[in-house]
Amino acid sequence: MVQQESLFVADNGHQLHLRHIWQQPGGVPVLMVHGAIENGKIFYTESGKGLACYLAEQGFDVYVADMRGRGLSQPAIRKNAGHGQLEMITQDIPAFIDYVWQQTGQAMHLVAHSWGGVLLASAMARFPESVAKLRSKVCFGTKRSVSVVNWERIVKVELVWKRLAPMLAKRKGYFAARKLKMGADDETLESLQHSVAWVRKSQWVDPKDNFDYASAAKALNWPPVWHIAAIKDAVLGNPVDIKRFIRETGNHNTRFTLLSRKNGNRLDYDHINMLTHPIARNDHFPQVADWLRQHS
Repeated sequence: MVQQESLFVADNGHQLHLRHIWQQPGGVPVLMVHGAIENGKIFYTESGKGLACYLAEQGFDVYVADMRGRGLSQPAIRKNAGHGQLEMITQDIPAFIDYVWQQTGQAMHLVAHSWGGVLLASAMARFPESVAKLRSKVCFGTKRSVSVVNWERIVKVELVWKRLAPMLAKRKGYFAARKLKMGADDETLESLQHSVAWVRKSQWVDPKDNFDYASAAKALNWPPVWHIAAIKDAVLGNPVDIKRFIRETGNHNTRFTLLSRKNGNRLDYDHINMLTHPIARNDHFPQVADWLRQHS
């Protein structure tokens, strides 16, 4: 039977939450990282649904992260919260990796959804020594910048993410995405502004301290990475932009898969239900577990 517990990692006045999910002790560890206006619940429910719970049933030792201020991490995002994308890259992710390493004594797999994959790649490029603690990385719908042009981009990216969300965040002191029913969790004004800067097809350079992630990534000895896209994900994880991000990382040890009925899947998935639809459990989730075993 799958068990769950909440663990907390102290970091500069923050209590960073990890949801530990396992069925048997000693399994190969998996660290899961959510995307923007999300929290770790994209991967699990307390009742045992989601990819995290599925992997625990397969014998993996799963840790689901809530970035600072999100999910059960404390303090929650509030007006004028003084942190953004840089803190997630340089503090949260290294703290989570170190904690799982210390708890398990094993190298871990990384699993990310959407922007979480960009943050993980950025942390790996910035701290190349962390790769020694990693086995592989799986990304669902991860792109850094948006190049495709369609109506969904005009609405979701150009109007909402680049204009409406920053305007509302400046007015309130943070982007209250949950209350506005525009996302599963809130974002700080700074993290929103920094993600907007990267989505604009600008260089992969830190907006705050000018660290050149693109150059560092090309020098990195990447672990195996699997990028998974969904056929109905028109803009947030469009296959064209996912492939652009793969090229940008310079990682030649990369696999790409497009989930669709045409490619043998049971559903034409989108950006969210590729992780949350009940069918996924018997569709591509077993393939993810097989990938992790192959690289264990």
